[in-house]
Amino acid sequence: MANHKATKKDARQATKRRERNKYYGKTTRNAIRDLRAASGTEATDKLSSVESMIDKLAKRGIIHRNKAANLKSKLAKKLNAETAK
Repeated sequence: MANHKATKKDARQATKRRERNKYYGKTTRNAIRDLRAASGTEATDKLSSVESMIDKLAKRGIIHRNKAANLKSKLAKKLNAETAK
């Protein structure tokens, strides 16, 4: 455990950040899961909000920007394939 006052504060802040990042990540994963399960116009409506969530994760550094791009690409590809049928 930390002994210095500043190090203790840093540990507290790191815990807060970790919890916050876990929340954002889990919320986004749930939204992606719901989007994949959705179909039709409902999926089209959800796509923009899910893409926004993914972009925010990348901006905050929770996920890498390339992973964010890959996720968005896969979701758009799946949605376009469904609507083309």
